[in-house]
Amino acid sequence: MARYKGPRGAAGWALGLTGALTAACFAAATRGGRMARHPATPPRASEPPPSPEKATLAARRLNRSAGTLAASVLFDSAVEHYRGDFENRAMYTPIVTSALALAVSAHGTFDKSPAAHKIRDGVYLLTGVVGLIGTGFHVWNVVQKPGRFIWQNLFYGAPLGAPMAIGLSGLLGFFSERVRDTPIGQTPRLFGLPAGRVIGAVSGAGMVGTTAEAGLLHFRGSFHDPFMALPVTMPPAAAAALTNASLGAARTDRRLTRWWLRATAIMGVSGTVFHAIGVGRDMDGWRNIQQNLLNGPPIPAPPAFTGLALAGLAALDLMEDDSDV
Repeated sequence: MARYKGPRGAAGWALGLTGALTAACFAAATRGGRMARHPATPPRASEPPPSPEKATLAARRLNRSAGTLAASVLFDSAVEHYRGDFENRAMYTPIVTSALALAVSAHGTFDKSPAAHKIRDGVYLLTGVVGLIGTGFHVWNVVQKPGRFIWQNLFYGAPLGAPMAIGLSGLLGFFSERVRDTPIGQTPRLFGLPAGRVIGAVSGAGMVGTTAEAGLLHFRGSFHDPFMALPVTMPPAAAAALTNASLGAARTDRRLTRWWLRATAIMGVSGTVFHAIGVGRDMDGWRNIQQNLLNGPPIPAPPAFTGLALAGLAALDLMEDDSDV
């Protein structure tokens, strides 16, 4: 078998462009940015009270994160469930709920109101519940197959981690409404804890779960392309850094965490390009789109990493705006 020598022609240019964008992101991040204005020193007693505008801005960023996850699930589940011929009518549910979550997330992203929205709240709660129920359906699908949790069933059965992506979209969206609804003069909190720390921990855990799902499918593909190692190496490092920032000491320097989260967000977008190239390399390429789109690498899946990285960046913003964190 000929050794893989990397993509050529248009594919090579596409990968070169994504690599250049990633390098530019790294360079910009290492020069500082927003973190440079937040040195790792205790706040002064004269520090002004928390600004409601900052809480609203962080909430809008969380809406954007929830919307990115919802968009990824919407298109990915549509393709996967179409391939399954919608054998179970419940397979329409994640498409409808993720579309609703995407719509309310877009509304929240542009909404500058400092109050929670009842319709967005309801949609986000519904989305979270659908994620939990969907996980149960997928586990049941695998359990019903001969051998249960064997590699064959994990590779080709219903993906166990996929429904949790829409669940995370709902959870992050619900958090965004709680942050937005912060009373004037107070810092955003969730379950009595600083909101930035809670969201950071949840985003880090979500990255680990998404990495496990990507790792399983890339293992099925034998990691035939060296770039396939990126989704199982970069997000765990970002999750570790974000978890450390969420559980670590207050007022620490988090520039490296921010840098790595930005790189992970870029990687998620780049992954879509890689998967599109993978579809184009199948027999007859895009001319046989009906078959290759169903059987090739899932093009809408990688932006799930982008959505979680955006949530992590919003969490860092909340930590930096909180004088006690």
